[in-house]
This record gives sequence, structure tokens and C-alpha cells, in this order.
Amino acid sequence: MRIAISTGGGDAPGLNAVIRAAVLSAVNRGWDVLGVKRGYAGLLGEDEVIPLTRESVRGIAHLGGTILRTTNRGDPFHYPARSADGAVTEIDRSGELVARAQALGIDALITIGGDGSLRIAQQLFERGLKVVGVPKTIDNDVSGTITTFGFDTAVNTALEAIDKLHTTAESHDRVLVLEVMGRHAGFIALHSGVAGTADVILIPEIPYDIDKVCEKIRARDRAGRYFSIVVAAEGAFPIGGGESSLGESLPGEERRVGGIAEKLARAIQARTGKECRSLVLGHLQRGGMPTGYDRLLATRFGGAAVRAIAAGCFGQMVALQSPHIVCIPIAEALATPKRVDPGHDVVMTARATGISFGD
Repeated sequence: MRIAISTGGGDAPGLNAVIRAAVLSAVNRGWDVLGVKRGYAGLLGEDEVIPLTRESVRGIAHLGGTILRTTNRGDPFHYPARSADGAVTEIDRSGELVARAQALGIDALITIGGDGSLRIAQQLFERGLKVVGVPKTIDNDVSGTITTFGFDTAVNTALEAIDKLHTTAESHDRVLVLEVMGRHAGFIALHSGVAGTADVILIPEIPYDIDKVCEKIRARDRAGRYFSIVVAAEGAFPIGGGESSLGESLPGEERRVGGIAEKLARAIQARTGKECRSLVLGHLQRGGMPTGYDRLLATRFGGAAVRAIAAGCFGQMVALQSPHIVCIPIAEALATPKRVDPGHDVVMTARATGISFGD
């Protein structure tokens, strides 16, 4: 048996732990393992396909990033190509990819990625490639699994920032607005905000009213608490409005969302007269060593992916359905986007403890 592993989409802490577990699980079965560099670029002749051995993955479980590198602009069904006049178009190179995999003798592919990468995996499966998916996203927005690796590390990164912001906000009687990742799903903002005892949490699933946000801040002033912490997902938006944009995107890239923290800080300061500052965590949330939880979950996913291949469970994604790792159809995971349920107990607990969602 010869398998290949690829990592696609944005990087997340824990990718190397998945790679290590999958390689060791496969090698211990006597299988050969190949690593596809930079998403699918290695199979399209634009990067390398390398052998992965025990030595290749020694000492990488605790490292952030991915030894295979990754990209969020490598969809083989819509691959960017530059014409002679410099114009960028998209072409379908999926047939070329499948043919290359067959030529290399690849019996199955483990693809590690978020909803975009899993959607590509499903399409490749429909074209005849034997695929097993591993869900990866710091946003925790893949359905069918309780959580994804990388999420816990991102939450802890945001939590550390909130803890530090509390001290400077209180010292200066300021409002500090922290922007965290979460284009369509507010899990990072919700979990870090509740754990960090933020005063206001703004997420895409609950559009906010800026006047209600400001009323929460004024209420704290009246109670003698002259500072406030606002945690906002990058995709949060006001009632009747839309998400903030960072301007032009690169070819083949989704519209860049962000800038909400600065807009909120200006609006809050204008309405309350309080001094406001903003902070954007950005890619800090993707970096660094994975937490123990993410390392363990990633390792479990890597081992489970190899077991899925051995059992012939193709077109499937490994998923955490506590306390077990199970396999579910990738198509099922993609059917319904995972979003914060406004009626979830975490949201209800936040409201009960005085946190405002601006609604």
C-alpha cells in the first residue's frame, strides 16, 4: 500500500502532529508514505512529492505549521493560470492531478484541511481518487465533528491577549476592542470571550446594535467599572449591515474580511466619549505550538485516518464524536455549515453572567 498526505488551506497548530501520527501508523503497517508539498501543487508539477519516513517526522508533533507547507489558492478544479498577456484565469487541472497520483502508484490520499479542502477532496473522490479527510480549522466551522484541531490553540492565544488587555484597560479606564478570526463562525470570539470574562462579544451569528454595545459600556461606568473589553469576530456585522472588508483580494482568494475592531473603537469613542483602542490578533492565532489538547486530537485524527484507509472507508472524514473518533461521509460534513447556535448553553451562560452580544 502506498498512501499520500497533503495539507491545504490556512495553516493550524497540530498539522505536524497529524502528519506524524499518520506516517508512523502507516509505516508500522509496512506501507509507503508520500508527502505532497503545498496543497496539491506537488501533484501538479509545481512543487515536490517527497517520501515520508520515521526520520522525516521525528520531533515534529509539538511544532506549529506544516512540514509539507500549504496554500489556500490551490484548488485543482479552479487552478490559477497566468496567460501571456498577464491576465489570471482559472483552469480545471483535476484530471491531471488524478493521473499523476495514479502514475505515482498512490492507493489513497489523506487530505487535511477545512471546508474548502474537504470540498475539493469530495470532488476528487467523485473523480475516482480514494480519499480520506481530516478536518482542520482554527475556526471550528466543520460540521460533523465536535471540534477541530487548532481551535483550542487559537482560543488560548486569544485568551492570553484578553488577560493582558484587562490590566492595561483597567489602568487607563479605556475600552479595548480585540478582533479575532472568524469570518462566518464566531466560535473563537465566543469561547475566548467567555473564558476571558469579556464585557461584550460580537459574532457573525448575532448581528449587533452599536447603541446597545455602548449602553453596556455606560452601564459599567455607572457601576464604577470604568473600562471594558470587547471581543469581536472579524466577520461580525451590525444589524442591517454587512461584514467589514480589508479591500482588494489576491486572484483566486476570497474577499478579505476584517477591520471591524478599528471601526468599533471609533464608533464607541464617538458615542461614549471614552478613550478606545483596537487590536487585531490576525495570524498570531494560526502560529505557535499546539496545546496539549490539539496535539492529542491531531494525533488521534492521524491514526484514525490510516485505520479508515485500511478499512476501505473512502470519501469519508474522521471526526470527533466524543468520546470516539468516527468516520462520516465528507458530503455529510459539507451539507450544513457549522455555526454558533445562539441558543447554545455557552451563549446563554454568557448572557446570564452579564456579557452583552449587542442585541
